[in-house]
Amino acid sequence: MKFTGMLFSAAILLTAATRAHADPTPEDPAGSRPPPPVAAANRQSRDDAWWTGPLLAASPGTLARGHWLLEPYVFDAIPRGHYDRDGTRRPGPHSNNFGSQSYILYGLLDRVSVGLIPRFGFNDPSEGRGSSKVGIGDLTLQAQYGLTRFQEGSWVPTTAILFQETLPLGKYDQLGERPADGLGAGAYSSTFAFYSQYFFWMPNGRILRTRLDFSYSISGSAPVRDVSVYGTDAGFKGRARPGNSLGIDAAWEYSLTRNWVLAFDVVYQHDSNTHVAGIDLRTAGGGGVAPAQIQLNSGPGHTWSLAPAIEYNFNSRVGIIAGAKFTVAGQNAGAVVIPVAAVNIVI
Repeated sequence: MKFTGMLFSAAILLTAATRAHADPTPEDPAGSRPPPPVAAANRQSRDDAWWTGPLLAASPGTLARGHWLLEPYVFDAIPRGHYDRDGTRRPGPHSNNFGSQSYILYGLLDRVSVGLIPRFGFNDPSEGRGSSKVGIGDLTLQAQYGLTRFQEGSWVPTTAILFQETLPLGKYDQLGERPADGLGAGAYSSTFAFYSQYFFWMPNGRILRTRLDFSYSISGSAPVRDVSVYGTDAGFKGRARPGNSLGIDAAWEYSLTRNWVLAFDVVYQHDSNTHVAGIDLRTAGGGGVAPAQIQLNSGPGHTWSLAPAIEYNFNSRVGIIAGAKFTVAGQNAGAVVIPVAAVNIVI
């Protein structure tokens, strides 16, 4: 039960830029800490490293009070086939699922950032009609609280907890002859996450920044009518409950120079069964004939994804990143290639 809305949300991404020198930053909200001591002549200072953030792993750094982070992403989710529950690989038809999502975050307090993530999309399947226009996807609201901050010489990483609530604004049912117009899930979803970040110095003195993030999403149910992103047809009436989702993301960023950074993510995701139940109103007849019952189940699934990327930071406030997320087809889940590009601006 693969639906377009899942492809649209497959590239969910969240990063926050780290400022250098005496400017306010997620790592240094007061902007007044002296630079860390340099242990050797070739040891790179953290002041000398500018970051945009890896492609997928979210930052535990909260923005300094009164500062904004703007980060618009554009991507194209291209399905490459999937495995059935019996283990048979099915190559999928080529299609393009264009999308954008923008992170608009604000430093409410020195340890608290709030924000929203609007989404837009346009689907162009190889079979059937494409989206009638660029559509609105589901909207996510979030709040993040910083727990600890990295100090050189300490084993304690930067850590934070996050809560997100996704509002079902995207169209998902009553799609008629344009299933490609489906850009949402129709259900409210709550996400709880724990983020961490640490710095290592490589033998050549360059900095390797690492992240390890855990997230768990819980979805409610959605009323469904007729053609929908859940694979239902005209005449259907019922409810769908997307399965809960667990995500684990490990990421590394290597500071080649002050401006250039190599990034790499490894992501594991497990999705629980999505259940759809209802009736087919077209089968209801006179004389008290009950409509046919319909039960659909996606089955649980899991995927592994790799996301290499390269960053270029113009300065400590503005950077760009480009790369791709490669999702390997796993149990009852499809392979997807998602080219991605973004701009990161801290003001």
